[in-house]
Amino acid sequence: MQVVNYLNRLPQLRKNKSWSAFFLTSFFVTIVFMLMWLSWPKESSAMSCPKLLSQQFLRLQDEAPQDLCQYSGKVILVVNTASYCGFTSQYDDLEKIYAKYKDQGFVVLGFPTNDFGKQEPGNNKEIAEFCHNTYGVKFPMFAKTTITGPDSNPLFKNLIEKTGTKPRWNFYKYMIDRQGNPVDSFNSMTSPSNKKITTLIEKLLKEKP
Repeated sequence: MQVVNYLNRLPQLRKNKSWSAFFLTSFFVTIVFMLMWLSWPKESSAMSCPKLLSQQFLRLQDEAPQDLCQYSGKVILVVNTASYCGFTSQYDDLEKIYAKYKDQGFVVLGFPTNDFGKQEPGNNKEIAEFCHNTYGVKFPMFAKTTITGPDSNPLFKNLIEKTGTKPRWNFYKYMIDRQGNPVDSFNSMTSPSNKKITTLIEKLLKEKP
């Protein structure tokens, strides 16, 4: 109410040329509005980020921490990868579907692991160079990790719990909708360009975040 009264008095103060009072009042009103704006309830990133994505992983290329909340509202395909596997050529199709749908709100998240057949022996730098130089991978990749057993990283642990399915080999795939819910999984034999996957991507992209 005081703010409203001050606002109503401003024209009179200007008319009476009470400049000092005018400027003091203007300053006061500005401060009050700033305090009101700062205290106004705002939806925090933690509230808007699905629980499944509320975690951080190191980026493959430089091991910089990355918050998965940055992918909130997107359709996500999570894939565990390996550089020396019979399915490694799937990198090519993963990059193709990423390039095709990324502007519509789709992203591929790759997690290299040495859990299956010891087919990812290299360090993060070596893996990053292989992905870029061999397949031109541009979709987000994260540091080498563990996805099986008690030391499984929290994202895969949650995906396994929520879907009731777990990776049995490299290039297992989980699809996550715009609300952050796992909606399907695909085994290593299913190519990323398989119609089952692309049809599901297109369907989920039509949903509102």
